Amino acid sequence: MRPISLRLLLSGCALLALADSAAAQETPGSGPPPPLSSEPSPERPPLIVIEPDEGSAVDPAALPVEPAEPPIPEVWSPAPFSPDGQSAYGLYLSGRIASLRGQQAAGADLLARSQSLTPEQPRLGGEAFLASLFSGDLDAVVRLTPFVADTPLFAGAGRLAGVVQALRDGDGGAALTLLRAEPLPDPYGPVSTYLLPAVAAAAGDWDTALRPVNAPARQTAGLVLRDQRAQLLESRRRFDEAEAEYAALLAIPDGARLFRVHYGAFLERRGRRDEALAVYAAALAGDAPDPRALAAGRRMRTGGRPPAAPDLRQITSDALAFAAIETSQVDVHELSAIYLHFAAALHPDDTLTLRLAESLDEANYKAAARDAFARVGPSNPIVYASAQLGLGVSLAEEERHDEALEAFIRADVAASDQIAVSRLLANHYFNLERYEEALGVLNRPTVNTAQQSADVRFDRGRVLERLGRIEAAEAELWAALQMAPDNPVLLNHLGYLWVDSGRRVEQGAEMIARAFAADPRNGNIQDSLGWAQYRRGQYETAVETLEQAVAKQPANAEINDHLGDAYWQVGRRREAGWQWSRVLTLGPGPDRRAEVERKLLAGLPVPSLAGSQP
Repeated sequence: MRPISLRLLLSGCALLALADSAAAQETPGSGPPPPLSSEPSPERPPLIVIEPDEGSAVDPAALPVEPAEPPIPEVWSPAPFSPDGQSAYGLYLSGRIASLRGQQAAGADLLARSQSLTPEQPRLGGEAFLASLFSGDLDAVVRLTPFVADTPLFAGAGRLAGVVQALRDGDGGAALTLLRAEPLPDPYGPVSTYLLPAVAAAAGDWDTALRPVNAPARQTAGLVLRDQRAQLLESRRRFDEAEAEYAALLAIPDGARLFRVHYGAFLERRGRRDEALAVYAAALAGDAPDPRALAAGRRMRTGGRPPAAPDLRQITSDALAFAAIETSQVDVHELSAIYLHFAAALHPDDTLTLRLAESLDEANYKAAARDAFARVGPSNPIVYASAQLGLGVSLAEEERHDEALEAFIRADVAASDQIAVSRLLANHYFNLERYEEALGVLNRPTVNTAQQSADVRFDRGRVLERLGRIEAAEAELWAALQMAPDNPVLLNHLGYLWVDSGRRVEQGAEMIARAFAADPRNGNIQDSLGWAQYRRGQYETAVETLEQAVAKQPANAEINDHLGDAYWQVGRRREAGWQWSRVLTLGPGPDRRAEVERKLLAGLPVPSLAGSQP
């Protein structure tokens, strides 16, 4: 089997735990998921994993669902036309089309305008409400909430939007009244708990805002509320109490991982520069480095001023953003997007836009996700590069390869010294068969270092193989294998190279067998195993192995081609022809197409078995 296709995917809002350009080395835990895993990686996993508290997981079945299209009466009186002559139905259809195209804001606006002309249509009210909710049009959500009052799930979202709208407009009293009116229904209950301290502070109820946290320290709610209490205490200039709250928070591993950067900013504002730098360095260590700490450290080293203490709107925005991260852990990405829209209404920020793009992408709102990725500005190179990589991956999935390349290049310009960016750019060049350019990226001094990982050597080895530089490819793949001797992808790739080229058939076959033992469900590795059997003349065994590989990956042109060859060698000529004909329907490359067409005309010659070499 040819090299297992690498799917280099974005890893959350902090894909790039980018190291300082002076270091220019890979930061542990940063960058794309290691490609040397034969299991498909989950797309865009968040950098910070939060285990939901017991009983707090959101049931995806409880999420808002798109209602059916509203019935249109045969006769409407008065005729539902806007003052400029647009019909309600025309606005409705235009809104639906815009939403389908990923133009969420435009679609929501058109549906809301249609609803305003036909308020008696409850289904249209629900549809316009949902469209506004997912587009982040806070005012439209609040206006439309009365039309969905009979649906508790929608009404709860509308009440939460009302809380956020009141805070945005500076009416903390109204926000607190709405929040306390009645408990928000699931799945909004946890976020109302997170919002209460800051909302109470905005209403002037500091007794409630600064109430000691009763939630167990290790529960998610306990962590979030302690962080908020520390920030609120600082805003009241109760610095010693704020520091004590931070100390308690950072004594908990998850608290330190999530909120250490907030403590570093507090130390900066208190003039404790060296302590702040040490806190930021600790936040970059370990397997989940926090890119906010990188930006903070760079700011300090370049003479930047300490960040301002967060105001109440920012604290509330942070609580909503945290709720979005929490819901993303249970794959409720639509709800995450709603929370992030609300957070951005209070405190717009490129990081929130990036997280929103990722949530929309996970929820399969691809066009809307690309629009959000593109809105992230270049002021923070970490966030900008992450957004451009996300945009590039999405465009590549749509086979818009030239546009994807432009996005990857923009990310590379913003963070040219980063391994994660370099590898994604090189991978895209590889997929475009621009192998010299891919090799140029992988041979950069920032990438081709003494400390380079097995992943980078693997990338370089497969590029060299495509360039026909087999000995150099072998050297890179062998070096990678010494670093990860039990990795099934490396074992399979180098083993297949040796078997297929006839250079070391026996040794390659043994490596493929080890790879298959480690990952027997992988169709690519099973194909390599069958091809090794074929190359050793074990045709009957190869047929059985390759049939199983085709069953696992029926649309793989190369596996079907190999099975056709095996059928031919055991005398099953009609089945061989059928397999080869099927290959032509699976989009083979030009070389494989020409070879398969030749086999359909002339069959296969009598094989000369390849022998092993020392």
